[in-house]
Order: sequence, then C-alpha cells, then structure tokens
Amino acid sequence: MEKNKQIKNKRWAWVLTGSGHFFNESITLIKDIKNIDLFISKAAEEVLVMYKKKDALPEAIKIFKDNTSSSVPVGQFYRGIYHTLVMAPTSSNTVAKCVYGISDNLATNVFAQSGKCKVECIFFPCDTAPELITRSPKGFVDVYPRNIDLENVEKLKKFERTTVVLSHKELKKEIENRKKWLKKFSF
Repeated sequence: MEKNKQIKNKRWAWVLTGSGHFFNESITLIKDIKNIDLFISKAAEEVLVMYKKKDALPEAIKIFKDNTSSSVPVGQFYRGIYHTLVMAPTSSNTVAKCVYGISDNLATNVFAQSGKCKVECIFFPCDTAPELITRSPKGFVDVYPRNIDLENVEKLKKFERTTVVLSHKELKKEIENRKKWLKKFSF
C-alpha cells in the first residue's frame, strides 16, 4: 500500500528541446496530462515563439526554464516527485549530449538526473529515419538525418529505463500505456 501512495502522488516531467519535429502535436499531448511539470530548454523557448505556442500551455502546468547555470530545477528528481520523464520532441544536439553523458543544460541535466534517480523515460528523438518529412513554421520540409544522428538514436535505445519511440504515434501509445500502468495505483 505504501508504494501505491508513493507512485500516486508523483508527477510527470516533460522536457521540450529545440526540435520542431512534431512540436505542435507534443504540446497537444502535454495538455492532456494531469500532474505535469514542463522543463523548457533555451532553444525550446525559441521554438515556442516560432510555432506560436508560447501562450498555448495551460496555466496549471509548472514551467521550469533553463535560466540557471547549475540547472537548479533538476533537484526535483532527488526529492522523488516524478514517476515518468518524457523527452519530446528531442533535437539531435540533445540526443548526442545525452548519449555521451554531457549534462550542460536543463534538458540534458534532467535526463541525467532522472536516470540516476531511476525514473522511467519515454524519449522521442527528431532524427529517426534516413528520410523524414517534418513541419517547419513555414510548412513541410524534407530532412535527411546524418548517419551520426541515427547512430546516436541506436545508442540511446540501450539506456536503462529509457523507451525510445520513433514516431508521434508511438509516443502517444507509450504515454497511454504509462497512464494505464499508473491507474493501477489509483484509489
């Protein structure tokens, strides 16, 4: 019963980075989750403006911005208040840093600390196939990820407690699966 209470009282953590790949769709998913905190990188702040989503986030969401040198908000993970981290959408820069253990900004620090605190992670990288069509602020564009970007996604799949999804459809499915698992702890 004690473990049930512990999980029931925990929250979702979601990190937005500088990727525009399925950015609008990710904002829609964020709006549908209760008990969520949002961590926004400096690049994500720019993307929120480019995609005209800066005011689209519900007021009830607690937002942490990348405005401290030591990423102070990651201390939340040590307090044990999160059951799940979602990193979506995630830029190739963030993926590379996470894969190589570089935690020099809010997004990469959140990923590192969530792993150290054994928090389950759902990770949606933007570069998942040799050819992609993605929406930019001015319309759809063809994108051809580099081999290094695709290799980093493969390396990320080997991280413990990290589920890598390769499409928005998979992201949505994993979030729904996680919600179903969490319902077991409701009373």
